[in-house]
Amino acid sequence: MSSPVTHRPDECRFEVTIDGHTGIATYSGKEGVWAMDHTYVPDALRGRGVAAVLVEAALAAAREAGVKIEPQCSYVARYMERHPETSDLRA
Repeated sequence: MSSPVTHRPDECRFEVTIDGHTGIATYSGKEGVWAMDHTYVPDALRGRGVAAVLVEAALAAAREAGVKIEPQCSYVARYMERHPETSDLRA
């Protein structure tokens, strides 16, 4: 996937636009923790790994910012379970 993921901290979201369709991963922030509450990928982009790319970008940004992740979104929770290298980020 050649489209970059953009972090929009003012909107508490990560997004990527491919072929005119935008996928998002949202969070709510409190001190030291991002509660990742929603991941959305339009039908036109499903099955292309877009959700994983969004979550990877969010987790990398959290690691860089020194915050923990509270996975409220079922996709984020499953992603973190399947990737034990992210367990240190779990709130």
